[in-house]
Order: sequence, then C-alpha cells, then structure tokens
Amino acid sequence: KGTRDFSPADMRLQSWLFNQWRQVAATYGFSEYDAPVLESESLYTRKAGEEVTQQLYNFEDKGGRNVALRPEMTPSLARMVMAKKGGLPLPLKWYSIPQCWRYERMTRGRRREHYQWNMDIWGVDGIEAEAELLSAMVTFFKNVGLTAEDVGIKVNSRNVIGEVLTELGVPEEKFAATCVLVDKLEKVPLDAIQGELEELGLERSMIEKLTDVLTNTSIESISAVLPDDSKAVKELTKLFDLCNAYGIGDWVMFDASVVRGLAYYTGVVFEAFDRKGVLRAVAGGGRYDKLLETFGGDPTPAAGFGFGDAVIVELLKERNVLPSFEGSGFDSVVFAMSEDLYGVAIEVASKLRAAGQTVDLILDNKKPKWVFKHASRNEAKFCVIVAGNEYENGEVSVKDLAAGEQKAVKIDSLEDWAAEARSTND
Repeated sequence: KGTRDFSPADMRLQSWLFNQWRQVAATYGFSEYDAPVLESESLYTRKAGEEVTQQLYNFEDKGGRNVALRPEMTPSLARMVMAKKGGLPLPLKWYSIPQCWRYERMTRGRRREHYQWNMDIWGVDGIEAEAELLSAMVTFFKNVGLTAEDVGIKVNSRNVIGEVLTELGVPEEKFAATCVLVDKLEKVPLDAIQGELEELGLERSMIEKLTDVLTNTSIESISAVLPDDSKAVKELTKLFDLCNAYGIGDWVMFDASVVRGLAYYTGVVFEAFDRKGVLRAVAGGGRYDKLLETFGGDPTPAAGFGFGDAVIVELLKERNVLPSFEGSGFDSVVFAMSEDLYGVAIEVASKLRAAGQTVDLILDNKKPKWVFKHASRNEAKFCVIVAGNEYENGEVSVKDLAAGEQKAVKIDSLEDWAAEARSTND
C-alpha cells in the first residue's frame, strides 16, 4: 500500500519530469550522483524526535545488521563526502533523483515511496548557496509552465528561533529538538506536544512567546522582536537582495512559521507551496552546516533542497499544464499489406532505424484500419505502408498522419527521406 506501478505512459511522464530536473541541474553546473537505497539504520536515527525516525522501513538483515530503506538522500550524501576524508574539491555541487521510502499517512501527493530531486551545495559558507538553489528551483517551475501566481517559496532562518530561544534562556543544545517540535504545531495543537516540551525544560509561556514570533511575515516586523545586531535579520536581508538580483523576488517571501521538521537544519530554511492551498508543500530545504559533525566528520558548510515527484505532478495537473503522455510518439509505424511482404517491411524498418528514427514494426497480420488507429493512438508521425504495387516500383507509401498527406518514397531513398522529415519536425 502506498507504492506505485508505472505503466508505459507513467514512465514517459517520469522520464519527462526527470529530464526537466536534469536539465536545470546541468544548467546550474551540478553533477549527478547516486547511492544505495539500503543503508545502515543508524544513518537516520537521530535523537531529536523527528517524524522520519518513526517512519523508517527498517529491519535486521541476514547478517544481523540493522538496515533501512532510505527515507531521504542527504545523510547518504554526507556519508559519501565523509568517506572521501577531505579528498573532494570544494565547493561541491551535486544532485540526485533517488527513490525514498517512508511509512507515513497517505494524502494527495504523498505516497510511502516517491522519487525526489535533491540539489546540494557543500563548501560555501555564505547565503549565496541558498540563493543559487532557490533560483534553480524557480527555473524549473518556469520551465514546466508555472508562474509566481501558482507557486511561492516561504523563507525563514533557524537563527530566528535560535535568537528568541537564547533570550528565553534555552540552552543551544536544545534548539534543534525545539525546532522539530515547533514544526509539528502546523499539524497538532500546542496541548498535544506540551509533555515533550516540558521534557526539554520549556515552559508553556516560552512556547507561546515563540509561536507569537513565528506569526511574523516581514523582515521589518521580525527585526522589531530580535536583537539589534541580529545575524538572522542580516542573512535574510542579504538573501532577499540576492533573490532580486536573480530576478526571482516575486517568488520568495519571508514567513517566520517555516521551520522544517529535520533536526539537522542550522540556518536558512525554505518551502515551496501551492498558492491556492490545494496541495501540501511542493519542495523544501535549507542549510545544514553541522550534519557531517553528527557522523564524526569535520564541520562543513552545506545547503540543499528535496523536491518530490508526486506533489509536483498533482500541481501540474491542477493547473492544466501537464503534457499528455498517452502516446509513445514513434516517428514511424511500418506495416506490410500482405505476409509475403513482411521481409520487405523488416528491411524498411531497419533502414529507418539506422537513419535514427524510432520505429514500431507491426509484427503480425493486421488490417490497415487497425494499423492507422494504432499509429494515431500512439501519436506516431508517419505510417509507412509496404504494398504490392508500390513495391514492384521499388517504393513504399508514406502517410504524414498530422497533415493527412500520402506520397511514394523510393526504398533506396528512405534514409534521405528520414533526414528530411527530421529537419522539418525540428
């Protein structure tokens, strides 16, 4: 339950989406990587009360090792970076499209497995990394036909919460666990997590003050409740300036309620959302400078985002901008009008394939009406008919299915015709 089968049409959609992601990643100078879907369970069992820890597909393997299907990719990336022991030249700009698994409640756009586009930058201290990532995200949205009226990106910084907690006298080692709990307030009332808050030594009045701060939606209003020399205000101000330089200022907005539910975030966090409010978060990410330290590595600045496949497809359907993937889109369908010409049909199909066309050769004896319907259903461009009269002249009939025009083409000239058809379609 919560998993998916992928029919040919579904696979065409997936290939299109992944190609969109890969195109943006390449445009921004990122390199692709991958890692095993099965990892050590300890990679994910951090002690901060995160939902992900309770949502693992985990088990003991035949060697007695506790393993889990990855629920996210970032810890695997951290493991890979740490394994190189400083041997990777920084900054590092890597991306991946892994399948991730979480045993969670299913809603529209949320499955128990999904593919996720991850983009990460390691080795850049400054807010420039987050700005580059946000720009890449917006470029994807634009490429698939979405606008700033469809999608917005809420931006905040964990340092906002950190500065408030410092004023309230909460020790720094409790910041991450507090952020994880505060993130849950979007789904549950304060009373539901009161006990967990008290275990952290947080009084209800402290949390009420913190949640009051989280209602701010402008840099100016948050500046009024933070210290005069606030690091959070400075970095957020610079980030919005950089976003304006990228030309994406109308896509991003400050929202102090965005916390993100993973304990390892340390600075700026962001979340793309459906402005109509129909769907949940479309994508999210932020800065996680201390993640490598939790695995025993050296402190290394890092920022990244994760972008699931299921929600964005639902959003594209919702806005009616998702292309159709029902047809296979072959260049040509080749068929013989009689069994004795099947060998000629093979020769014709082979010539066209050698010329670079995608060709569906009809393998059994079908009537022309069926063949044309099959070609139309699969959105083929041409039907190539091998018939007796034309073959006697060394020709085949080629029907342009879009224009409805039919002409004779010499079999010996099929490569030239294929090249001409390709240039016309290009």
